[in-house]
Amino acid sequence: MTIPDDNPSTDFDAPRAWRITIAIADIEPAIWRTLLVPESFNFAQLHELIQAAFGWTGAHLHHFILGGLVVGAPELDDYSRTFEAEDIPLSDLHLHALDDPKILYEYDFGDSWRHWIAFERMVAMVKGEPYPQLVDGARSRPPEDVGGPSGYQDFLEAWRDPRHEDHKAMRAWAGRGFDPEAFDIEKTQKAIKSAIRRCKGGYRFRLET
Repeated sequence: MTIPDDNPSTDFDAPRAWRITIAIADIEPAIWRTLLVPESFNFAQLHELIQAAFGWTGAHLHHFILGGLVVGAPELDDYSRTFEAEDIPLSDLHLHALDDPKILYEYDFGDSWRHWIAFERMVAMVKGEPYPQLVDGARSRPPEDVGGPSGYQDFLEAWRDPRHEDHKAMRAWAGRGFDPEAFDIEKTQKAIKSAIRRCKGGYRFRLET
């Protein structure tokens, strides 16, 4: 995989991608992913990308918060003014004009997994390279339904301490494969490629219903 030059001025005619870093809020040490995402991507594709990049299952509701706007799947969101994610490409946002462009992605309104998406800079896409590209990342996402950041902290205390009264129960619940420090960049890139192919430019759940 070739990471393109971070200087977007190298080829003004080349399609462009955003270099973004996504981190789950209120968790330390941070759980994060850095990716190169075509600016032509819409927010439904970005949702599918985030789900695959972190290994979420897509079993819960989600939306994006852009300033005072809510973007997502209107038929699934309780907000009356949810804008359709498939209709809004990243290129419409003109994020490059902001000093510190960030938007919020929330997944699972019960656990409230908030992800800050930092738009770092534009890069020229390299012809022949697959996009989106996973650049780097760290740590595994929390188990689904663990209770949000505070619940995850409580879970880790029990999971790590053999003397904790809930240690065996938490180990069994999370499964043998769970490791909070694990991150496999090649496996995650394959998951991203599969997810983007299967969603066909929009929300995958709409293709399966």
